[in-house]
Amino acid sequence: MGDHKEQPLRVGAAVRRRRRALDLTLAAVAERSGLSVPFLSQIENERARPSRSSLEKVADALRTTAVELLAAADPACSVDVVRAEETEDPPLVPRTRSLVRGHHQMHASEFVGDHDAGREFQHRNDQLMYVADGAVEIEAEGRAYRLGRGDTLYLTGGVRHRWRATVADTRVVVVAVAEHIEAVRDRPRR
Repeated sequence: MGDHKEQPLRVGAAVRRRRRALDLTLAAVAERSGLSVPFLSQIENERARPSRSSLEKVADALRTTAVELLAAADPACSVDVVRAEETEDPPLVPRTRSLVRGHHQMHASEFVGDHDAGREFQHRNDQLMYVADGAVEIEAEGRAYRLGRGDTLYLTGGVRHRWRATVADTRVVVVAVAEHIEAVRDRPRR
């Protein structure tokens, strides 16, 4: 029941929901992503499955991430088990997997292997990065932070950052308030 192994994830409905929430046309997303309107339409109507690269372009155009789109594509469950993937990939092949499926208030992802240090991220909500294995270097607000196994880094929503693995076989878990949730800051008491 909790294992959604039977069906491949369909991301089209999640792309359409996100596009409509931002009040964007297919033409606007096509311009932002460099992909064609017919291809985007096929994705939204589940007639085409985008490559990881295409999905990242769509996600960037929709101001989200491919992992968030994949997570939003899966139906939400109140209790769900996400099993460790058995992969044939060589250990150095970068991999990302969602640790929380569905449209929930929290999102978590696991990144294994090298990570594109050239890409800058800025998420609307707070997030926590935990280094499960290996080591990473994170650049945030003009400072570099080196984290090793067991270390965490907390980032407040809106902080621009980039990171890269500095050791082979690095595994990083990122937990965040989901992008579709508006996180409200506590107001100081008087």
